[in-house]
Amino acid sequence: MSGTNAYYELYRRSSIGVALTDALDELINESKIQPQLAMKILSTFDRSVTEALSERVKSTRLSFKGHLDTYRFCDDVWTFIIKDVNFKMEGGDAIVGDKIKIVACNFKRPGEQ
Repeated sequence: MSGTNAYYELYRRSSIGVALTDALDELINESKIQPQLAMKILSTFDRSVTEALSERVKSTRLSFKGHLDTYRFCDDVWTFIIKDVNFKMEGGDAIVGDKIKIVACNFKRPGEQ
């Protein structure tokens, strides 16, 4: 993540982020847009997804139990791989997963104090 980008690039690896990146790569390869424009579009995508999730997604409490397989801390980002996970939500609903990946970032944007 560059110092000029104020948002994490995590959502670029989501299905919609990958589709956007593929489309931009195709446009660059066909000389329809410049790489600088593609980077500006991706930066706008990072900001828009982050803001939309923080404003529009209802938060709820949940608890989970599982077996920690892998953990990593790099560039202020924690990544956990958990196997055999059981999630319990506020309403009593439960979800079971074989393997999940949790990526946790600092609430403050890079460069903020």
